[in-house]
Amino acid sequence: MKRAILATFLTVVAAASFAAVDVNKANEADLNSIKGVGPGTSSKIVEQRKGAPFKSWADLIKRVPGIGEKRASGLSQQGLTVNGESFKPTSAKPETPATTAPKK
Repeated sequence: MKRAILATFLTVVAAASFAAVDVNKANEADLNSIKGVGPGTSSKIVEQRKGAPFKSWADLIKRVPGIGEKRASGLSQQGLTVNGESFKPTSAKPETPATTAPKK
């Protein structure tokens, strides 16, 4: 019985630790709970949000200095969302065809 209660408790705690934090709804403390977001970044996010909420990840990247696609991807993996959406990279690197040595 104790093991079942403990297992349930640990499941709830684990689920809570991976809960999404929406950039448009979170306060600075919530933003700081995301690995990779410190006080400097959270204050920039909150300051930029005062003018208007973020429309998308692209909008967040454009308006918050220090957040690019690579960092956005990492923050999204840690649970940060914009309007409930996870980050999806927009600029995929084009594949280059394999080169072969010229035949002689």
